[in-house]
Amino acid sequence: MQFETAAAPHLPLQNSVSRVMWQVLQALLPGILVMAWFFGVGVFINIVLAIFTALAAESLILLIRGRAVTPALTDLSAVLSAVLLALCLPAIAPWWLAVLGTLFAIVIAKQLYGGLGYNLFNPAMAGYVFLLISFPKHMTGWLAPGSINAVPLSIADTFNLIFSGQLPANVSFDGITMATPLDTIKTQLGLQQNIGQITTGTGFGLIAGKGWEWVALAYLLGGIKLLRDNVISWHIPLSFLASLALCSGLFYLFDSKHFASPLFHVFAGGSLLGAFFIATDPVTAATSNQGRIVFGILIGLLLYIIRVWGGYPDGVAFAVLLANLTVPAIDYFTRPRVFGIRP
Repeated sequence: MQFETAAAPHLPLQNSVSRVMWQVLQALLPGILVMAWFFGVGVFINIVLAIFTALAAESLILLIRGRAVTPALTDLSAVLSAVLLALCLPAIAPWWLAVLGTLFAIVIAKQLYGGLGYNLFNPAMAGYVFLLISFPKHMTGWLAPGSINAVPLSIADTFNLIFSGQLPANVSFDGITMATPLDTIKTQLGLQQNIGQITTGTGFGLIAGKGWEWVALAYLLGGIKLLRDNVISWHIPLSFLASLALCSGLFYLFDSKHFASPLFHVFAGGSLLGAFFIATDPVTAATSNQGRIVFGILIGLLLYIIRVWGGYPDGVAFAVLLANLTVPAIDYFTRPRVFGIRP
């Protein structure tokens, strides 16, 4: 009996860039939906604006550089950077904020360095930091979660606010926004309040901030999916979160009245989004397993320092960008031993 046999080599299908990016986008979906549930349709508007800007900017730069456009657009790397940046923006941010931040992320942080695989910094975090430094007022206008918002915005109200800056009649900007839990703690500690007094406020839930803790849990579920599907390894997320928890735990044991608990720090702000979706960027992170552990530890340490003693309530973006600078040195000192050569 004759069997038809394909020609050698018989190699299993490997992951493509587009497939990996698509898996990451799928894992982000629970976080996107939960964030939209608590903070409104502005989340989707930011994502759409950022994606269209990213694709247009990537196409234009590639045409200028004389490179093929279609392969770069279909690998979904620009789309993923756009979505990550959009998720870091307030849901009622002006439309031009998402556009400017995405332009900086794609043109300056990515394509200026040569495109995918050559960028030194995480593009989404570079774009976020550019916006945070340049437009701090707009970047801190976070909508109060729907569960405690006394003046909920309709879809039409949200569109008007984002694209024209107009609020409904008899509604003030301060009436629909509030400080994030991390910002509240930092501000109130400066006013001689203690953690117990601060966390009894309306903006706090069981673990972190109302709404925010559910968003963080959704990102955690998405991160577990990435680990299960072998899209990312455990080294960076675990070392990142363990470093953050250890630092916060030591200070919490030392003085629980003036330092928040480890559980709060893990579920507050962008900790879980950063641990599973941002710090694990294969281009800007360390390459060896030992190096990834060092890289994650460094991010967790920097994040805690910035949150507690820095000028910003959260510091995931700054911590990741600073750690990106150290990747060449980390890779150099954590190179795997070459087989057959003694160390």
